[in-house]
Amino acid sequence: MEELIFIVEEAPEGGFVARALGQAIFTEADDVESLQAQVRDAVRCHFDEGHGPKVIRLHFVREQLLAV
Repeated sequence: MEELIFIVEEAPEGGFVARALGQAIFTEADDVESLQAQVRDAVRCHFDEGHGPKVIRLHFVREQLLAV
C-alpha cells in the first residue's frame, strides 16, 4: 500500500476526528499535532509490520454555511 487517506473534520464538541478511506480506522484529538500522532499510532496498530502505507495523507474538510 502506497498511500492511506484520512478525512479530517472538526468535531462538534471541539477538536478533530479523522477516518480512513477504505479502512476501518478512526481516531480523534484536541489539536492538529495530537491528531497526527493519533493517526500514526492508529495506522501502526491496524496493519502488520511492513504492510502499512508508505504515506498518510490528511484531507481537512471544513463545512461553512452561508446565508442567502
